[in-house]
Amino acid sequence: MQPIISVTNLSKTYKSGFSALKGVDLSIRRGEIFALLGPNGAGKTTLISIICGLVNPSSGQVLADGHDIVTDYRAARAKIGLVPQELTTDAFETVWSTVNFSRGLFGKRRDSALVEQVLKDLTLWDKRDTQIRMLSGGMKRRVLIAKALAHEPQILFLDEPTAGVDVELRQDMWKLVRGLQERGVTIILTTHYIEEAEEMADRIGVISKGEIILVEEKAELMRKLGRKQLTLSLQEPLAAVPPALASYDLALEAEGNELVYTYDTKAERTGITALLQDLSQANIRFKDLRTSQSSLEDIFVSLVRDRR
Repeated sequence: MQPIISVTNLSKTYKSGFSALKGVDLSIRRGEIFALLGPNGAGKTTLISIICGLVNPSSGQVLADGHDIVTDYRAARAKIGLVPQELTTDAFETVWSTVNFSRGLFGKRRDSALVEQVLKDLTLWDKRDTQIRMLSGGMKRRVLIAKALAHEPQILFLDEPTAGVDVELRQDMWKLVRGLQERGVTIILTTHYIEEAEEMADRIGVISKGEIILVEEKAELMRKLGRKQLTLSLQEPLAAVPPALASYDLALEAEGNELVYTYDTKAERTGITALLQDLSQANIRFKDLRTSQSSLEDIFVSLVRDRR
């Protein structure tokens, strides 16, 4: 299937000489939720801004549902909805007027029923006649989402959509995102809440210093790069790992009454089985055990650190 977004050799260098993007290649599949992760200044917002037509690229090509974002700008932009980080709305307009006007900007006919449904989905219906300046920060964020959805885009960008919002809005937003995906909308999000990416995304992309360093299926990423730890509560403390277990090298650490074994998820069965057999032969007894697994955040931090 042809990707709904295709980025080829994309670069952006500002007049100051700063290279925000360096030869980025990226394909987004139709109907997926794609999480783009990266530290501050990595190029996430620049990449999104170029795809959405807000920033001009220095070189390279971007296609949105087959439309070039430069030579076929209007058609490409009509496919895209953007929820930016900044709260940018006319403070003296009402919620209804703001969302309705946003639909008109894309040449869409008036559709009061659709605008009403969008406002109800975002718990904004009771605020439809309220001026934007009178809303709380969370409600303003909801208005930005409503504006982005008003022209029925096939691609939705969420740039740090839950930064500084309450738990209720965050839950409402992810419920809405799942509903949009079920209707065929492609979702691309950046977030500092990596647990959200871990819960929501189908695929993960990591960007650092203007370069895409990894794109992977979330489950495969967790399998390949994830680490597990087996912690054994010992009946008697150990001052150090005994020579009989020296073959485990740095994967095994003695911490007083605990023995901690770190291993790849790929080697889970054989690693644990072999260790327990070796412990028995070394006459080391334990009274309890527990396992823990690295999170997506652990993997992300490790990837960026290694890149640096």
